[in-house]
Amino acid sequence: MALEIEKKYLLTKPLQEIVEEQDLRIVSEQRIEQTYLAIDAGQELRIRRIKDLGTGEVTHTHTFKNGSGLVREEIEYSISAGIYEQVASAVDAVALTKNRITADWKGRLVEIDIYDQLELTVVEVEFATEEEALAFTAPDWFGPDISAEKKYSNKTVWKQLQEQR
Repeated sequence: MALEIEKKYLLTKPLQEIVEEQDLRIVSEQRIEQTYLAIDAGQELRIRRIKDLGTGEVTHTHTFKNGSGLVREEIEYSISAGIYEQVASAVDAVALTKNRITADWKGRLVEIDIYDQLELTVVEVEFATEEEALAFTAPDWFGPDISAEKKYSNKTVWKQLQEQR
């Protein structure tokens, strides 16, 4: 099982302002629609529809994650559009939607998620090792570290969307 090692930060400035002020080069932008199939303690199972806004290409994934915090186990693989639609229809849930901007910041890729259903923009940075993540010093423009704050996790936000139905 692969490990996902990432830190998340609460972006407090508008993205355009950051692009203008920082050494930030946008590489790509995707439109993501995700639905959770099962959530239990530290585990989650979800599906995603991902549209690359530059190329128009649409892909679909199925992901299992285990754990919480800085380091989690993750298995992700591609599924067909048909399987995605069947599963999404069967779940009958409100999908969490966001735009993900992948950008190069001083030679490091960062992902900036801008959510639709709430006023939230998050910067995610992935690392090869836990040691690298712990040694990382974020610039001020990243905002506060929210890696350990469950209220900002995608699954928590998704659960809140279901309660609002």
